[in-house]
Amino acid sequence: MNIVVVGAGKMGLPLACQFAHRGADVTVCDVKQSIVDTINRGECPIDEPGVGELLAEAVVRGTLRASTDLTSATRKASVIVVIVPVLLTPCKEADLSAIVSVSQQIAAGLQPGSMVSYETTLPVGTTRGLAKILESSGLRAGLDFDVVFSPERVKSQLVLKHLTENSKVVGGLTSGAAERAVGFYTQYLGAPTIDVGTLEAAELVKLAGMVYRDVNIALANEIARYAEAVGVDLHAVLPAINSDGEATMLCPGIGVGGHCAPVYPNFVIRDGERWGLEMPLTKVGRQINESQAAWCIDRVERVWMRLRDRSALILGLGFRPQVKAHTFSTSFLIGAELRKRGAHVFLNDPLYTDLEIFAQGFDPLLLTAANLPPVVILSTAHSTYAGLDFHDLARRGVRVIVDGRALWQAQDVSDAGILYLGVGRPTPHGTAFSIHGQSLPIEDGATETSEAADGVIAALS
Repeated sequence: MNIVVVGAGKMGLPLACQFAHRGADVTVCDVKQSIVDTINRGECPIDEPGVGELLAEAVVRGTLRASTDLTSATRKASVIVVIVPVLLTPCKEADLSAIVSVSQQIAAGLQPGSMVSYETTLPVGTTRGLAKILESSGLRAGLDFDVVFSPERVKSQLVLKHLTENSKVVGGLTSGAAERAVGFYTQYLGAPTIDVGTLEAAELVKLAGMVYRDVNIALANEIARYAEAVGVDLHAVLPAINSDGEATMLCPGIGVGGHCAPVYPNFVIRDGERWGLEMPLTKVGRQINESQAAWCIDRVERVWMRLRDRSALILGLGFRPQVKAHTFSTSFLIGAELRKRGAHVFLNDPLYTDLEIFAQGFDPLLLTAANLPPVVILSTAHSTYAGLDFHDLARRGVRVIVDGRALWQAQDVSDAGILYLGVGRPTPHGTAFSIHGQSLPIEDGATETSEAADGVIAALS
C-alpha cells in the first residue's frame, strides 16, 4: 500500500508514522521545505510523544519519506489522506483556500483506482464539492476513484493513543467507497471504525461533537459566574453535579483555545444561516466562551482597582498545558482586554523563547524577575506553574492572582497576602461583591452566601 499524507503537522505526521508502522509505504507532503528536510533526516519537527521514535524507525527502513511535490507523490499513491488546516476568514467563514489548492494538486496526479480521504474538519457538504475539483483530473468520482471523509478525532500529546483507540468515523461518496475506507483504516490504523454512510453524515459527526463541547464549556462558564456570585466553589461541587449519570458538565475556565472549539462551531453558524437557520445556542456558546477573558478582567477591576497604567503578567501562551501551540489561545483575548483598559501586558511561557513571545505581540518576562506586575493571570495551566511560591511572588510585588484554570488552592494564595480570584470560585472576604447587578462591600467575617441569601430574602419580602 502506497499512501500519501498531505500535511506534516501535529496531526498529519503522527498519522503518516502510524501508517508506516503498520506496514504501508508512506510519503508525507508539506509546503515547507524545512519540515520536509527535517523529516528526511529522520528527525521529528513536532513535539508529540512516541512520534519521534516511529519516524526515525520508518525513515531508516525506507518506508517513510517527505516531499514538497504533492502531484508527483499522488501519481504513485493508492490512497491520499488530506489533513491540512482550515481556519477562519476575518468574517468567520471557513477559509478553504489551502484545501482547494491541495485538491487541485492532487487532481493533477490522480490515478484510476485511487482513494482520497479528507480528514480536515469541514463544513457539511464541502467534501462533495472537493470531489468536483478532483474530477478536473478527467476521472469521475465514484466511478474511477473513491472519495471519503473521515474526521481526525485526536488531541495534542495523545495523538498516537487516540489514533488507535478512538473510533474512526467514515462516510463515502458511494457505499463502496465507505466500505473501502473501513478496510483501509482498520488495517493501517488498527482502530475501530464506524461507517455512518454519506460524506455529509461524517462531516456532521465532527462538527456536532465540537459544538457540543463548546456549548458544554459555555454552560460551565455561565454557571461559574453564578457560583462566584452566590459564594459556591463550582470546582468543588462539579464531581457531585456529574455523579447521577445524567450530567457531564465540563470544567469552566478563562476561555477556550486551539484549532477546534473556537473555529468549527462557526462553520455550523455560517452554514446554518445559508439554510435560514439562526443556530442561537451555538452562537451564544461561542459568545460566552469568547467573553470569559473580559469577564475575569472586569472582576479584577470590580473587586480590586482599575488597571489603567498598571501592568499585568499573563502565564501561558499555549492553548493547552504542555503544548507549544497557540492557535486561538485565550492569552490573545486576555492581552487585548488588558490593553483596552490601558494596562501594560507581559507574558511568560516556559515553552517559548523571548523572541517567539515578542513575535506574538507580548513583552516577555521571567518569573524570576526582581519586580513582578501586581496582577498575574493564569491562562495556561503548565505544570511548571503548579508549584509557585506565593509568598515569594507577594514579596516581589504580586497583589492579585486570577486563576483561570483552577490550578491553585485559594487558601494558599490568600495566605501569602494575595487576592485570589478563581473562575467559578467565591469572591474573598473584604472585597466588592455583586448581587443582582449591584456592587456591595463584603464586611470582614461575612460570607458571600449569607449576602446572597439576604438578597433573595429581600426580593421575596
